[in-house]
Amino acid sequence: MAGGIGSRFWPFSRNNRPKQFLDFFGTGRSLLQMTFDRFRHMVPAENILIVSNVIYKDLILEQLPEIKPEQVLLEPNRRNTAPCIAYAVNRIKALTDKANIVVAPSDHLILKEMDFVETIKTGLNFIENNNSLLTLGIKPSRPETGYGYIQIGEGDTAMRKVKTFTEKPNADLAQIFFETGEFFWNSGIFLWNLQTIDKAFDTLLPEVATKFNEGKNVYNTPDEQAFIDKMYPTCPNISIDYGIMEKAADVYVLCSDFGWTDLGTWGSLYEMSPKDANENVTLKCQSMFYESKNNIVALPNNKLAVIQDLDGYIVAESDNVLLICKLEEEQNIRQYVNDATVNYQEKYI
Repeated sequence: MAGGIGSRFWPFSRNNRPKQFLDFFGTGRSLLQMTFDRFRHMVPAENILIVSNVIYKDLILEQLPEIKPEQVLLEPNRRNTAPCIAYAVNRIKALTDKANIVVAPSDHLILKEMDFVETIKTGLNFIENNNSLLTLGIKPSRPETGYGYIQIGEGDTAMRKVKTFTEKPNADLAQIFFETGEFFWNSGIFLWNLQTIDKAFDTLLPEVATKFNEGKNVYNTPDEQAFIDKMYPTCPNISIDYGIMEKAADVYVLCSDFGWTDLGTWGSLYEMSPKDANENVTLKCQSMFYESKNNIVALPNNKLAVIQDLDGYIVAESDNVLLICKLEEEQNIRQYVNDATVNYQEKYI
């Protein structure tokens, strides 16, 4: 899944090049490319589908020359993760009647690559032999309020039945979740076999399933895109979590720990980045700090930031925008984006 705009990472993440296409760490590989590289350990390149907005087609093919244009599924507009996944499921169903499927966002950071590979292999073995929906749960390292949580059922193995899903909690509830040991972060990485997810859509999201079933004779034909362009805007805007995972009866979680981070915010990037003696993070640029601590500074290459007397700030410059705001108040960034859009249209977005 590679169609998001990553507005919480503004001004680095912009409409014309969202965060999944960016190289945050100077490795020469974007988050999308790193995700593709990761799955190449398990899946042939020709079996990888990228679902994204139509405006990013050329960018995807530029960054992933190993795939063919027909492997990029193009959404005419954004309708959240359930229609996105339904599109891929129907494309796969038109090719085969049996498949094991992994669904993954393109903007996650995985630090323990081989542990991740082993976790996915365990999950694939499970869904091949069970008609259940499976998600990967991440052992929390802190009482994070920016992630959804999964409460696990009783047992002594890593594979547990899901008791409840909880969306992003407040700080007090996140602290309770963290202390109980019964709650794992919801990674947003899912595994299921084709028959199971197809049945789940028919049963739990028939308003989505029906729309995609109308095109069963056009998938993998020259008429597919025209059908999608006409039908897709009529789909409800709904996540796979709310539409299916929270409603399904037979859902399991594979409790995992492979150095996972959803790079959804500057705060998550700060947590994962190397820091100096005063807990400052510098990305791409050069920096000099004076009486400053707990900051993240990200400027274009070959720029120098001189920071004096700041504690806990984001200082980020990209193209024609400079952002300076408190790290603990980064939830306001979406409002800044909205205000900039109202005041200046798309000029700074």
